[in-house]
Amino acid sequence: MSSPSEHIAALRKSYERAELSEDASHADPLAQFDQWLAEAIAGQVPEPNAMTVATVGSNLRPSTRIVLVKGYDARGIVWYTNYESRKGLELAGNPYAALQFHWVELERVVRIEGRVEKTGEGESDAYYASRPLDSRIGAWASPQSQVIPGRGVLVANAARYSAQFMLNPPRPPHWGGLRLVPDEWQFWQGRKSRLHDRLRYRIEAGTWIRERLAP
Repeated sequence: MSSPSEHIAALRKSYERAELSEDASHADPLAQFDQWLAEAIAGQVPEPNAMTVATVGSNLRPSTRIVLVKGYDARGIVWYTNYESRKGLELAGNPYAALQFHWVELERVVRIEGRVEKTGEGESDAYYASRPLDSRIGAWASPQSQVIPGRGVLVANAARYSAQFMLNPPRPPHWGGLRLVPDEWQFWQGRKSRLHDRLRYRIEAGTWIRERLAP
């Protein structure tokens, strides 16, 4: 029986769903992102707000993980996490990251780069309070990215914090929002014959410059 690795080189897909032109795209990358995300939601793409976050540690090794974007506006892209996790510690030492959305069904990719900062405490408190109770307890129960001897640690922690806080757990001091402030966006639309559309927006003197990149 052959293995998948023997067949991956032969996998092919023709991208023919849409196009992305300078004339039909927005001058503001946030408006373009807003349109594409709305279309991903309307198209019932699975978890359209899921994005990859890439950070770089002090050892210069990059790492990636999937998180869910929970808000965006002119200030940037927001997600929430444990500040003591690997990504939290890496961003504390090197506050730059890259984000990527991949909407496979729409043959689209959005890449965003920029500086990352913590959201205000009030913003983090408000989002934390909106979460289901189990998720709020989970923020206390999981020492994210740390080695644990087994799942029983998480279950025991959840039971302990549930008993301690009952229905009103406060936001953990080590948990809150992160906001990436973009200085570069890229929008990629798959096209036939691998001649994909790829538009980059970069900030220059406070103005977004839109330019086409070879795919």
